[in-house]
Amino acid sequence: MMRRFLLLTLLPALFVLSSCFRSGHGDGHELESQDTVITVARLLSMQRMTGYTVVTVADPWKGGVLHRYVLVPRDATLPEGLPQGTVVRTPVQRALVYSSVHTSLMAELGALDAVHGVVDKQYFIDSTLLAGINSGAIADCGNSMNPTVEKVINMQPDAILLSPYQDASYGQIASLDIPIIECADYLEYDPLGRAEWVKFYGELLGRREQADSLYNVIVNAYHAVKETVASAQSRPTVVTEMVISGVWNVPGGQSYMARIINDAGGNYLWADDKNTGSLALDFNQVLAVAQDADYWFIKWTNINTLKDLQGAYDLNKEMAAFKNKRVYVCDTDKTRFFDRIPFHPDVLLREFASILHPELFPSVKPQMYRHLD
Repeated sequence: MMRRFLLLTLLPALFVLSSCFRSGHGDGHELESQDTVITVARLLSMQRMTGYTVVTVADPWKGGVLHRYVLVPRDATLPEGLPQGTVVRTPVQRALVYSSVHTSLMAELGALDAVHGVVDKQYFIDSTLLAGINSGAIADCGNSMNPTVEKVINMQPDAILLSPYQDASYGQIASLDIPIIECADYLEYDPLGRAEWVKFYGELLGRREQADSLYNVIVNAYHAVKETVASAQSRPTVVTEMVISGVWNVPGGQSYMARIINDAGGNYLWADDKNTGSLALDFNQVLAVAQDADYWFIKWTNINTLKDLQGAYDLNKEMAAFKNKRVYVCDTDKTRFFDRIPFHPDVLLREFASILHPELFPSVKPQMYRHLD
């Protein structure tokens, strides 16, 4: 479970440009619309031109451009004078996908049939996808750290979707002349900013209207919760996660989780911290700040009762939320937290808000977190 958590959430790596890079300055091409396509995501920009779309992914580590893509409909003649970037013919029809986060979104957009290969198959839980892997219709290309190149070549992908990791290459697959789509969405710390990457994937998969519509639904649902929470009479204090192997990874004050807690009407106890990642603290450091926290949210496995939580680390019983039975646990082996929440922050926001302010959300039943009795 820890490996799955790391694969889905930790910082990944520097890209290697594929050899399908094209030059040009886009002279003579016009914007399809002057409207700003991307409004929240900080690492993504998109221009819908007449005949093609330019997508730029910013480098989250060194600044500048990580990768630029020029998306051209596969049934159209390649326009002259395209801007520099990796040309990708859309819709992508034969994708090798590294993460269940993205296959889950592809299924929601009605494009799961574009998945023709995966790596690390043990982390995929969609029944349709698993059936395809087991039958051989979807290629099992081995380990994400060292994919079986022969299988990748045999499946003939027209794109490879993976998450970029800092200061690491993509090995042999980088030399296969196959567009590598660097899915840096997980490095967005604004919940709606990460969700907005659905627009990019919609363009790739020929599902523009579905993706734009989905994002609008997510944004409206998110803001509706925030508006409801604005009438709350209190802001309960919140601590998250737990000590594992001596380390308590506390989300930084500007992190994805901290922002959702704040928007849900919670008072996150590290809200003044400026980090967007996690803080590696020991139990006593957390206890000094959060011993009296009103609520405690944990993502882990096999914590079904308060007794289990105390058994994991005896001093957990010293937390006020433990004593007051205000502990909520998301079993990441039994829920689709990692698959669903990245592109549905509205679901997590509503869940936290309903726990922190049950009087405002009497009909909401948590899907991810369970109250420990």
